[in-house]
Amino acid sequence: MYQAIVFLPLIGFLIVGLFGTSLGAKASEYITSGLVVVSAALSWIAFFSVGFSDAETFTVPLLRWLQTGGLDAAWALRIDTLTVVMLVVVNTVSALVHIYSIGYMHHDPHRPRFFAYLSLFTFAMLMLVTSDNLVQMFFGWEGVGLASYLLIGFWYKKPSASAAAMKAFIVNRVGDFGFLLGLFGVFVLFGSVNFSTIFAGAATYLPAEGGAEAGSVLTFLGYSLDRTAAITVVCLLLFMGAMGKSAQVPLHTWLPDAMEGPTPVSALIHAATMVTAGVFMLARLSPLFELSHSALTVVTFIGATTAFFAATVGLVQNDIKRVIAYSTCSQLGYMFVALGVGAYGAAIFHLFTHAFFKALLFLGSGSVIHAMSDEQDMRKMGGIRKLIPTTYWMMIIGTVALTGLGIPATVIGTAGFFSKDAIIESAFVGHNAVAGFAFALLVIAACFTSFYSWRLIFMTFHGKSRASEEVLHHVHESPPVMLVPLYILAVGALFAGFVFHDQFIGDAYEAFWKTALFTSADNHVLHDMHNVPMWVKMSPFVAMVVGFLLSYQFYIRSPETPKRLAAQHRGLYQFLLNKWYFDELYDFLFVRSAKALGRFLWKTGDGKIIDGLGPDGVSARVVDVTQRVVRLQSGYLYHYAFAMLIGVAALATWMML
Repeated sequence: MYQAIVFLPLIGFLIVGLFGTSLGAKASEYITSGLVVVSAALSWIAFFSVGFSDAETFTVPLLRWLQTGGLDAAWALRIDTLTVVMLVVVNTVSALVHIYSIGYMHHDPHRPRFFAYLSLFTFAMLMLVTSDNLVQMFFGWEGVGLASYLLIGFWYKKPSASAAAMKAFIVNRVGDFGFLLGLFGVFVLFGSVNFSTIFAGAATYLPAEGGAEAGSVLTFLGYSLDRTAAITVVCLLLFMGAMGKSAQVPLHTWLPDAMEGPTPVSALIHAATMVTAGVFMLARLSPLFELSHSALTVVTFIGATTAFFAATVGLVQNDIKRVIAYSTCSQLGYMFVALGVGAYGAAIFHLFTHAFFKALLFLGSGSVIHAMSDEQDMRKMGGIRKLIPTTYWMMIIGTVALTGLGIPATVIGTAGFFSKDAIIESAFVGHNAVAGFAFALLVIAACFTSFYSWRLIFMTFHGKSRASEEVLHHVHESPPVMLVPLYILAVGALFAGFVFHDQFIGDAYEAFWKTALFTSADNHVLHDMHNVPMWVKMSPFVAMVVGFLLSYQFYIRSPETPKRLAAQHRGLYQFLLNKWYFDELYDFLFVRSAKALGRFLWKTGDGKIIDGLGPDGVSARVVDVTQRVVRLQSGYLYHYAFAMLIGVAALATWMML
């Protein structure tokens, strides 16, 4: 069963990738979608058979892969609760995106290529989440990077899409460099890349309390590191990889630009699956990260900063997909805060629920774009609520789930209410140095999230229409093939939190997770977060209400207020609109300086020095000499006689002297 879950999408990719042109678009759509749907159904069977039983972690061997010296990495599938949760997320969202794309990409002439890429991405992601060792994880990690590049740049004749694809690929290479160094570091420290060996070694890696540290175990950048320092450096390098893949500050700049790809790509890659790879990696390596409180503190700080930063930028964006993209960036920050304070179950719970409501929002926005003749600017929308009522209510469901609508201290609420509030409460009881800072920023971000989410609803669906008559004339509801996936995601967005709350972070935590996550510190946080003061439980609810009321005031009751505030605080507005000028800063520090260095090395180093003094210089001198020598060969007899006479005279003179 597990081999089928992983390899069915690969089979779909190979069939359509090799024979898609011959098969035709319809057959390509049905083959890839059908195989991924089967994989998704099997994933749910695996989820209940592993998560809701006494089954311990086991591996499904596939083949021997790498064996050289001390490096032994088999290709095997590691099956535990964390794996099956990710299988459900990846395959469910991928199957729904495949089906949705049949309608959304209906007019595209290159559908076989698109569906082949989708299936390739799904396979690479499955390789990542089922990995039994770091080398296999890195293979899947790079595979989703490649598929992301292909999908973002799917419309490769569009310059902005090609530029966005390259940007995503290059920024991720920065993070992947750190991940690769971290992988090497783990091998040096534990002598293995296999998770079972690493986790067994991690349990006794640090000296007992009061015991003496061993000597240097790792040299990094010229520094000799003992065990405590070495594990911190290795964890930070691994986290650098997670920062790139999961779009955390300062490696976040690629995610909003990636919206240049087709909307189903945004839903699959940038809402539910690839961007959560970094969260999954830290959760998988939780026994390792628990050895370094310094690394966890950095994770908490980066996560909280990203949650706040992305929420502030989302306040003023006008592209409907970019608003949701920054929301994704912000919600990933929440997940990293949970990981940083040791609430690993809460982090994966939010990853699980977020996949449903964020994919719903992205696909819902795709339905809006489809209806509005490919218009993405919310300033050119408005008043279309009655024209596309089904899409409107699906977007409402996604919004209430994202903002965390629910009644505090009860079990009544949407999916986001359970998972997001759990993270905020875990930050409050967290024991690292920046947990209080993280709690404050997450509550503020919750207010901002509510504001920009309802701003999107109000600007898109309510008020007077700002679209042209021609566009309004063609507004229509999406076909059933696009709406059915929205219905399924809406069920998850409403009920996934309530149904699975006990398993992920409640009383059934131990029985559900078993040994898939590091448990001792997590249970301590888990116990404390259920006993926080009432004002802490109320804080995200109050923040959500404040955000909603402000948004209602700004975009329904007084639509002129935002324009007036933007004019009064132009500096702040431009600062947020330009995303804190991160792109401009990177352009100045890295892009322009790299171009200047390249131009100097090209013109001066290569042109003037190497070529000037080397091949070009030598050839020029040879030409000069030969041009002078040529003059001696005039062809006149008296010139040669005169030259001989001078030679005879010179010889006679020399003999006489």
